Amino acid sequence: MRVAIAGAGLAGLSCAKYLTDAGYTPIVLESRDVLGGLVAAWQDQDGDWYETGLHVFFGAYPNMLQLLKELGIEDRLQWKKHTMIFNQPEKPGTYSRFDFPDLPAPLNGIVAILRNNDMLTWGEKIQLAKGLVPAMLRGQKYVESTDQYTFSKWLKLQGVNDEVQQDIFIAASKSLNFINPDEISAVVLLTALSHFLQEKDGSKMAFLDGSPTERLCQPLVDYITAHGGEVRLNAPLKEILLNADGTVKGFLIRGLNGAPDEVLTADAYVSAMSVDVIKVMLPAPWKQQPFFQKLEGLEGVPVINLQLWFDRKLTDIDQLLFSRSPLLSVYADMSNTCRGYADPDRSMLELVLAPAEDWIEKSNEEILQATLAELQKLFPVHFSGDNPAKLLKYHIVKTPRSVYKATPGRQQYRPSQQTPISNFYLSGSYTMQPYLGSMEGAVLSGKLTAQAISARSPSGVYAEADSAANSLKEQTQTPQPATNAATA
Repeated sequence: MRVAIAGAGLAGLSCAKYLTDAGYTPIVLESRDVLGGLVAAWQDQDGDWYETGLHVFFGAYPNMLQLLKELGIEDRLQWKKHTMIFNQPEKPGTYSRFDFPDLPAPLNGIVAILRNNDMLTWGEKIQLAKGLVPAMLRGQKYVESTDQYTFSKWLKLQGVNDEVQQDIFIAASKSLNFINPDEISAVVLLTALSHFLQEKDGSKMAFLDGSPTERLCQPLVDYITAHGGEVRLNAPLKEILLNADGTVKGFLIRGLNGAPDEVLTADAYVSAMSVDVIKVMLPAPWKQQPFFQKLEGLEGVPVINLQLWFDRKLTDIDQLLFSRSPLLSVYADMSNTCRGYADPDRSMLELVLAPAEDWIEKSNEEILQATLAELQKLFPVHFSGDNPAKLLKYHIVKTPRSVYKATPGRQQYRPSQQTPISNFYLSGSYTMQPYLGSMEGAVLSGKLTAQAISARSPSGVYAEADSAANSLKEQTQTPQPATNAATA
């Protein structure tokens, strides 16, 4: 049984991987010449990689970790010390840490907060506890109900003051969805905090040992092709062709470089494209259906990723850093955190500029100069004096529409993986699953789509696939954090 999948990001490749496990033959189509979608990476003329974003893996990513284990590449994750490090703008060049001891959750998180006296006073710690602890104890149903509020509004309802929001949650909000607490839905922060506080290693971070395209996506392609599937680059979807009854007749693939268009037919079809793209690609008859009309309530958030190479080491910290800058959200010195980018003498900083709405149309030079001005505050020693650090080269990657913008009320617009069209499915982190817009959400959505296709298969078709589908369903991890969830 053939399944055509449009999009070779994590959702599309994960869907294809789990379909091959269930005995299906997936054909993945990617419009560009690079794998990965929102985790894509490229090599420049020097052989250095530059990426779509700063991709961090968390202990609270069960489906991603299971996928890596199934591919036999779990050793490619480089786990860091269990800590969260924040810059202190009021003391340039210094850091504040939340160190998680080797204790069960949530005790390790409580101790980490209590030990930190740089960012939180005892009064603020008590305020925070009064707000967060009851929310965690009330479970996921309560967390989901907070989608009606921005996180700023929710904090105020709990009596948490603006200083706590400024100190911790602006950085956390921008790292999770690239927007500020006064825009982001409370459900996003509370879902993440639920996992971080309820799972011992939930907030423990890891970096991939090289580029996501080469070290994560290519192994997925190798697995898919080894099990009878196919992945085609430079195969842009031009149109979804319909039968008279409204089901999918085929995917029309645009021919490139003078080649004719091609119609790909299959038994089932999946869109693993971003929500902004599928809204454009929907056939006109479908746009009248309530299920697909809901998609109009979702749109991607703009993101800018920068990678800067310097002539010296700016820091020896081997961890993600929360900048607390009004412009930069998170950054890392990838020459420390990633084996594939290691350099003992020079730094390669990867930074996320967010919110990016006011910057996405600006020139690379304007973005670079604004970033360098912020770096002078973060690393004052290296950018002052007679011999300041020199920028050797840089890359800026703009993503005008990234993960869906998780403002209040978005949950009601997130669709299921199964659609009203009997042979058409959706996959992507914007679809309904508990991990919101994240790499974990993308992987889980692909797994859930594969499960939905298997469950809808006609009785008697592919008996081998039926038994594999049952196994897949058992493996699918969708923990409902009852007393527990996500990140970016």
